[in-house]
Amino acid sequence: MSDSPSPSRAAPFYCPYCGDEDLRPEEDTAWLCVACRRVFAVRFVGLRTAEVSR
Repeated sequence: MSDSPSPSRAAPFYCPYCGDEDLRPEEDTAWLCVACRRVFAVRFVGLRTAEVSR
């Protein structure tokens, strides 16, 4: 496992569970929070276009 994230994915700034900033890449698409030991993934779903009312 590499200590640096893949250039094709963005790195989260903090853990969504405890708020700690010490995150490590885990497998291919997940992140390990060293403080609370949770492994989580961040996924981009898409962009919503504004609805046009006439």
